[in-house]
Amino acid sequence: MSQLAKILTRAATGMDAPLVTIEVHISGGLPSFTIVGLPEGAVKESKDRVRSALMNSKFKFPKGRITVSLAPANLPKSGGRYDLPIALGLIIASKQLKPQVNISEFEFYGELGLDGLLRTTESLLPAIVKANKQKHSIVIPKSNMEQCALVDGAVIYPCEHLLEVCSFLQGAVEVDTPKISTNQDAVYSKDFSQVKGQYHAKRALEIAAAGGHNILLIGPPGSGKTMLSERLPSIMPPLTVQKALERASIYSVANKYLELSDLQVRPFRSPHHSSSAVALVGGGTNPKPGEISLAHEGVLFLDELPEFPRQVLEVLRQPLENGEVHLSRAAQQVTFPANFQLIGAMNPCPCGHAGDGSAKCHCTEDQVDKYHSKISGPLLDRIDMVLDVPPLPKEVLLNQEDKKSESSEAIRIRVLNAYNTQLNRQKKSNDRLTPDEIEKLVKLDKENKQLMESVIDKLQLSARAYHRILKVARTIADIEQSELVDRTHLIESISYRRRAS
Repeated sequence: MSQLAKILTRAATGMDAPLVTIEVHISGGLPSFTIVGLPEGAVKESKDRVRSALMNSKFKFPKGRITVSLAPANLPKSGGRYDLPIALGLIIASKQLKPQVNISEFEFYGELGLDGLLRTTESLLPAIVKANKQKHSIVIPKSNMEQCALVDGAVIYPCEHLLEVCSFLQGAVEVDTPKISTNQDAVYSKDFSQVKGQYHAKRALEIAAAGGHNILLIGPPGSGKTMLSERLPSIMPPLTVQKALERASIYSVANKYLELSDLQVRPFRSPHHSSSAVALVGGGTNPKPGEISLAHEGVLFLDELPEFPRQVLEVLRQPLENGEVHLSRAAQQVTFPANFQLIGAMNPCPCGHAGDGSAKCHCTEDQVDKYHSKISGPLLDRIDMVLDVPPLPKEVLLNQEDKKSESSEAIRIRVLNAYNTQLNRQKKSNDRLTPDEIEKLVKLDKENKQLMESVIDKLQLSARAYHRILKVARTIADIEQSELVDRTHLIESISYRRRAS
């Protein structure tokens, strides 16, 4: 007599989590154990883990012909998350467990140890979000509970062992959901008050943080480019709960641990210049997020920008415009969010000492031009602000009581006010405005039109560069709490563009 059981779970396909029905059928015939439905290596090995887990948990391993179908059959399945639902299907189909709950209202996830213990399973957060939308209860490994607690309202039952799951389904024990507080204040260890001088650079970074603008810092070694960039997240608006959940989902898919205390802090990613294009945008047989997605809603800092291979930098062009990256592979196509803020840093010349007031630089004009040409025009066109960061004068460096140096908290208040102004006006930050929207928000009178005409001619600006000047000017006006963009806002914005031309 054949026996059948159906258990629900979800696959991991990028940021998506399509529903998977695991059908377990036990029939007469020679003993065999077959898994069908495009299982990859780790899923095929599941039968050995499940066999040992059942036997070590004092269950009888069913005799006969066992067929496990992972439906839909055309969806690739990977990872160890299917162990628990396959094991439960076997136990239910062999009549060793009679659930006292409606099993069709539950979803199960978890890799099994040979002793039946549930191990941490990667890429669970997107599945929890989808399951919660369908009002399904969820059983997961207890070690995954902290990250899954981010999903507000989700009914989650964290368990440590296969026997605990079975006892819960039979109603023999109750599984408590621990209360994990996700409302933790953002803590910043790096503060702008630690940076001496560089008031012009601090002003530029304040504008960049308020409007989400990309910026390139050019200066000799030791002028503070990296130090300034590392402190940018400390003045950016904290992440909302929804954006924090999106960020945590990306980290879950990438199998990276994220501390709850870091949830509302904007991410800061700084890949080495030897990184490949795949490391930046993501990829692999089962595509994983790259650095630009891990920097989603935060900062991607590329130090020594000209040292990155040109073909690597070029892959940033489309994500900078669209805020997402599309990866196509033979088996699947996935989309990862990549709404990041690009901060680049570079030296003024190959040796790094041009313009630092010393006689160390012996670079020729051709060498300097060749060095700068490593950054292509199309990429430079997508950078809103370019800023010279001069070396610190010794008087400022030796001054141990810099009264003018503001804290990140003081700057963040102004940034947050400007950011909220943008959200109230257009529901998004200024860097995401379309050309039509920015021209409606920045009305140019006759004098300002003449100013922009001369700037376009003198700097040979593209249409994109022109609109980026208007976006930065709009942000400057928002910081000043001005409804109109006036001449002073335009002039300051143009000053951040001159070096890029």
